[in-house]
Amino acid sequence: MPEGDTVWQAARRLHDALAGQVLTRSDFRVPQYATVDLTGRTVLGTTPRGKHLLTRFEGGLTLHTHLRMEGAWKVYGSAERWKGGPAHQIRAILGTADRTAVGYRLQVLEFLRTGEEERAVGHLGPDLLGPDWNPDRALANLLADPARALGEALLDQRNLAGIGNIYKSELCFLIGATPWLPVGALPADRAAKLPALAQRLLEANRDRPVRRTTGLRDQDLFVYGRAPRPCLRCHTPIRVADQGDGSRERPTYWCPACQTGPAPAAGPSRTRRTRTTN
Repeated sequence: MPEGDTVWQAARRLHDALAGQVLTRSDFRVPQYATVDLTGRTVLGTTPRGKHLLTRFEGGLTLHTHLRMEGAWKVYGSAERWKGGPAHQIRAILGTADRTAVGYRLQVLEFLRTGEEERAVGHLGPDLLGPDWNPDRALANLLADPARALGEALLDQRNLAGIGNIYKSELCFLIGATPWLPVGALPADRAAKLPALAQRLLEANRDRPVRRTTGLRDQDLFVYGRAPRPCLRCHTPIRVADQGDGSRERPTYWCPACQTGPAPAAGPSRTRRTRTTN
């Protein structure tokens, strides 16, 4: 699942390429919308909402997409070769006179009336990179289920929208709690700082080509993807284990010395090959 800053960057690329332009080509390669033709319509713009993308067209129509784990929107010049994957992975094409946006491996693609976008995104909590960001509401959402594991609560987009598995692990490290600590057991002073810290991290990285949480030149992340290398603070080997988010198990990284709280029982050390730029 992409992080909110990745989705924000995708929305900006689409907006910069298409907003205010008239479509000269549209192609939607999913059975439900195979006959939809938007040729001749003006693209009004693309906006992110958490991890969702909303591309709006004149006539009150919105294309709602979600990248999930493998999806991507690529933008190409008129003479540029498409390089986002094989043709059978293309789900959407939006072309103008000089730019073409190609959606690869989009697991969510649907059309909505623009006035009914809340059907797709109304369940989301405050958007960390959006105009609706509200740290007090985000904190209240997180604390509403005090028995829930912190890592699971952070990934729940109904609490606050935009955190993925990378930021989940990094945020838990930065506040010194394991991802398995019940939210209600987090000291009040650290809990109060959590929403603002999350927002600062995403805000700082939304314009960066490489995500960074450490402030160090030679190390981008504190824990994510680093098992079993030593912790950057205490040199204890970083650990990794799976943690659920309500839909699937996800690799979760933490330092057993710097972070307090429950954690899975120690087992054989293992490493994961993990992409950190999704």
